[in-house]
Amino acid sequence: MLFRLYEQTEEVLTQCAIVYLLKNGCRVPEKPEDYEKFAKRRRKVEIRLERLMMQFQNSRLPSGRDLSNQTWLNALALATTQMPENEKQATGWQASLLTEARSLPFPVDFETNEDLRWFLNEKGRLCVNFNGLSEHSFEIYCDQRDLHWFKRFLEDQQTRKASKNQHSASLFTLRSGRIAWQEGKGEGEHWNIHRLILSCTVDTDSWTQEGTEQIRQKKASECAKVIASTKVKENLSKNQEAFIKRRTTMLTLLDNPFSRPSRPLYQGQPSILAGVSYGLDKPATLAIVDIQTGKAITYRSIRQLLGENYKLLNRYRLRRQHNAHQRHKNQQKGAFNRFGESNSGEYLDRLIAHEIVAIAQKYQVSSLILPDLGDIREIVQGEVQAKAEQEIPGSIELQRRYALQYRASVHRWRHAQLSQCIGSQAAQVGISIEVVKQPFTGTPQEKAKSLVIAAYQSRK
Repeated sequence: MLFRLYEQTEEVLTQCAIVYLLKNGCRVPEKPEDYEKFAKRRRKVEIRLERLMMQFQNSRLPSGRDLSNQTWLNALALATTQMPENEKQATGWQASLLTEARSLPFPVDFETNEDLRWFLNEKGRLCVNFNGLSEHSFEIYCDQRDLHWFKRFLEDQQTRKASKNQHSASLFTLRSGRIAWQEGKGEGEHWNIHRLILSCTVDTDSWTQEGTEQIRQKKASECAKVIASTKVKENLSKNQEAFIKRRTTMLTLLDNPFSRPSRPLYQGQPSILAGVSYGLDKPATLAIVDIQTGKAITYRSIRQLLGENYKLLNRYRLRRQHNAHQRHKNQQKGAFNRFGESNSGEYLDRLIAHEIVAIAQKYQVSSLILPDLGDIREIVQGEVQAKAEQEIPGSIELQRRYALQYRASVHRWRHAQLSQCIGSQAAQVGISIEVVKQPFTGTPQEKAKSLVIAAYQSRK
C-alpha cells in the first residue's frame, strides 16, 4: 500500500514520510535515525543485488557429472597449446586442471518403502535387498543409535507378511531409501576401495502408537474424501471403478493398526515459539519468545548451547583454517588438495541441535523457526563486503584482501546440515518446524527474535 501511495502522490513531504516508514519496517521508531547504520544496511543490500544480477547474467543449465574426464583433457589441451588472453581465463584453466573428476556412479533412489526388503540371514544378521537388485543382498552395518530404526523396518514387513498383506504399507516407518558409493582411499579395484552406504528417510510420527493413529486418521479421511468425490460423477469408466476399488481396499487396510510402543504426544504452548538465527562467526543463536507479550523469555548463544563442548568448536575452527591454508598451498603446486575434518562438523551439529531441542522442550515450545537458506550465501557475502568497505574506504583492492582474510579468519558453517539436524531431532519429539527469511540487520539475538515475530505474522 505504501509503495502504491508513493507512486500516486506528488507531495514531497508525503513521499518523505512514506520513505521513512519503509526504511523502518512500516513503524515510527522511538529513537532518532542512525544515518551511518542505515548507509551500511543499504550497502549490504546493494552488494547482494549486484551479486544476484551477475549470477543471472552468468546463469546456465546445470551440467551432468563428467565421468569421461573430458573437461580436464580439454583444459590440458588449451593450457599446453595456447596462451591465456587474460588473468581470468588463466584462472579458469587452472581451476579446471586442479579439479578432480568424480569417477563414482550416481546414487540410486528408491522412492517407495516396498522397494526395500528386510530379512535376517542364517547368522541372524539384518540384511536388505532392493527392487531391481534382488539377486544381491547386503548386510547392515550401522551405529548402535541407528540400529532400532532398521529393526523397526524389519518388524513392519514381518507384521504385514504374517497377516497376509492385511496391513497398509503406507503406515510403515520407512518412507524411502538411497544407495550410493562413498569414496575411499587406496589402490586396487573400485569395489574394494569404496563402499556402499544406505540412507533412509523415516516417518518419526509413526514410531509411537499415538503418532501412528494420527497418521492413520489423516490418511483414512483423505481416502474417504477421494472415494466420495469420485462416486458423485456419473457414468464411471472402468479405470475410475478400479480406482474406487483400490481406494476402498486401502481404507479397509488402514483399519488394521501396527503394534507400536505407547508414548504421550508432545504438547507445546501455542504462544511460546523458538527462533534460531544463523551468522557468519556465530553459527546459531536461540531465542525463546512469548508471542502474546512480544518479549523474549531467554536467549542462548553458541557458547551457552555447547557448554563444555565449546572447546571442540575452537579446535574445529583452527583445523579448518589450517586445512584451508594447506589446500591453497597444494593447489598452487598442483598437489593433492583434499583435506577433511573427519566428522567433527557433523558431531558439533548434533550437539547444537540436541541442546536447542532440549531447551525448546523445557519451555514447552510449540514450533521452531529456522532461517530460509536460499540466500544465506549472499547475506554472508554482503555482510563481509560491507564490513570491508567500512574498515577500508576507498581502495577496492585493499577491501578485497581484507574480505578474503576476514572470511578465512571466521568460521564457515554448513548451515544446511545444521538445519537438517535440528529438523530431524525436533521431529522425533513432535516439535514442528517453520522456515522464514532471516533479517539482514541486528544482533544475533535480535535476528532470532525477529524470526519468531515474522513467522507468527506470516500465519495470519
